[in-house]
Amino acid sequence: MAKETPTALPHGIHLDVSKSKSDLDLTGSASASETEFRATGRDGVTFDSAGLKARQYRPIATYEGIHRFDPDFDWEPEEERKVVRKIDKRICTWVCLMFFALQLDRGNISQALSDNLLKDLHLTTNDYNYGQTIFFVSFLAAELPSQLISKKLGPDNWIPIQMVSWSLVASMQAFMDGRKSFFACRALLGLIEGGFIPDNILYLSYFYTGWELPARLSCFWVSYQSTQIVSAFFAFGILRLRGHNGMEGWRWLFALEGLLTGLIGIISYFYLPPSPTQTASYFRGKKGWFNEREEKIMVNRILRDDPSKGDMHNRQALSPKMLWETLQDFHMWPIYLIGLTWLIPTNPMTSYLTLQLRSLGFGTFETNLLTIPAYVLFILQLLFWTWLSEKINQRFLVGLASQIWALPLLIALESVSGKTSPWARWTLSTLMVGHPYVHAILVAITSRNAGAVRTRTVASALYNMCVQASSIIAQNIYRDDDKPLYRRGNKVLIGICAYNFAAFIGAKLYYVYINNKREAIWSAMDKTEKEHYLETTTDKGNKRLDFRFAH
Repeated sequence: MAKETPTALPHGIHLDVSKSKSDLDLTGSASASETEFRATGRDGVTFDSAGLKARQYRPIATYEGIHRFDPDFDWEPEEERKVVRKIDKRICTWVCLMFFALQLDRGNISQALSDNLLKDLHLTTNDYNYGQTIFFVSFLAAELPSQLISKKLGPDNWIPIQMVSWSLVASMQAFMDGRKSFFACRALLGLIEGGFIPDNILYLSYFYTGWELPARLSCFWVSYQSTQIVSAFFAFGILRLRGHNGMEGWRWLFALEGLLTGLIGIISYFYLPPSPTQTASYFRGKKGWFNEREEKIMVNRILRDDPSKGDMHNRQALSPKMLWETLQDFHMWPIYLIGLTWLIPTNPMTSYLTLQLRSLGFGTFETNLLTIPAYVLFILQLLFWTWLSEKINQRFLVGLASQIWALPLLIALESVSGKTSPWARWTLSTLMVGHPYVHAILVAITSRNAGAVRTRTVASALYNMCVQASSIIAQNIYRDDDKPLYRRGNKVLIGICAYNFAAFIGAKLYYVYINNKREAIWSAMDKTEKEHYLETTTDKGNKRLDFRFAH
């Protein structure tokens, strides 16, 4: 009889070994077929591999971690925790720093507005709307091409190239002189920055399991919103340079912050390793960050959590056929539909926060400091709702909290009198900007439900394209002829918020239905039939009968 050897797996998966390690061919394909998987414990296992042989889940021969793949490998839970902490320190922390750099250059337009950018460039509110629309359209257009380039060159190469390129454009914004140059800078920034977020998500998926990714992505977006706080203090100091050398404060802001992100990009080129097993370099050390046992833990825990991550190597481009197949993957469409609308109810207030505060009579410096409470609330909500979603194993219902929060605030904004106290309106604005931000949950579920590297590559980009499309829509809801209370715009936002209730609940019901349908078929098959299916099926990724969607 086979001896059962426990392993440290996040889903409670164990290996049922029917041959000794010496009998297993870990670099070929024959004897590893005798190793059986048994999935038990927590719900949400990506593939239902209970009692099945390892050969159906074996990575391809060119997979970069194939030399560390060992279906008979065993480790202690404390060892895995130490490895994960090491990954957090080496990888996640730096990715957060890079995201800080993105948001610093992407979001400092808000601080520039508080320093009379529009007046200095002779722009109207509608011009600003058009400029932001150009930015989001360009950002959206670059998402998928950038992700395809990243898959070919490797995120470790492509991300730093993006960062250095956009830092140059961000700095050049200091020389804008009117409407045309404003639009041109917005377009270039969008084209270069587009794809940065899904590129980083793909990169993090090389190191983290599906269960760990949401928490790391929440840190990702904490750094995003922390940037708003840090940049508010930066702006408080830098904008005081107005008049120095005859330059406006916002010109100094763009020039200095662009320089900072460029330096981070240059260091990132030498710092980022291609994969968990490729950390050795002159810059990172000749022995790399991890020893052989740590590399084996990283590779095997990732593949046992989601075997599809071994379907491609990290420098393998998608073919046109692969791209077309992933675009047709209708199982991912409910997530795209949510991405298209869920942020719209809160987006206009987020974009217009500084302008709203200026219209209430606050000065440049008070305006920037008064944005900080909103961003602190945002961070707290982001961490709490991401933690809760994994704690109770619910994503779409937790995501619905963002709309439950926004609806009464939108009704209040639509009903508020023009004579209402500025502090009351500041409170409403702060609560709206500090809404439950469930983006990390939705990005993680997009990655998890993809079921294959090729689908994950494209789906991450498509979801973010939908989010950017929502930003384009949201950017044009508040119009010049509707200010300062934006009654018409708030009515539109209330309607979209009501639609989002149906979108979140509908996605939840859809994935539950698909899982139940597959489970009924899968459970009716005996072990031999399951193995025959896995060996002969042409179904791939999330189309396989043993795949289960997270919801």
